[in-house]
Amino acid sequence: MVGFTINTNENNRENSPKNEESLSNSTDVNSQIELLEYIDHGTAVASWYGPRFHGRKTANGEIFNQQAFTAAHRKFRFGTHLRLTNPENNRSIIVRINDRGPFIRGRELDLSKAAASELGILERGIAKLNVEQVTLKGTNFPVISLY
Repeated sequence: MVGFTINTNENNRENSPKNEESLSNSTDVNSQIELLEYIDHGTAVASWYGPRFHGRKTANGEIFNQQAFTAAHRKFRFGTHLRLTNPENNRSIIVRINDRGPFIRGRELDLSKAAASELGILERGIAKLNVEQVTLKGTNFPVISLY
């Protein structure tokens, strides 16, 4: 999901129209159209879970894989993508909500082992993370994935 952009290659101009309108804005070889936007949801205290739940069903019915970038949250819709950033090391990843939890007071997100490892919180077990919801630009729907 990193860099969700559309790249258009405009090298082949022989087959493209030769009028002034079509050529006036095409000075770049590659142009990019941003597809995603990030909605700030502040900070959340996150922990991680993994080995004991690996291979079991999650709340949305899929099999939990501790090596996938997934997370549990009590309210976000299943399939919602969140960009999580650890402010202590500036590491950032995108996770998909596929489970409910955590069920420990004071914690708002439970990350898979892989997500926690990538963010550098595996050893400590808990961290305050910056949370942004990943959406398609111009909508308030979460990015849809076909996992």
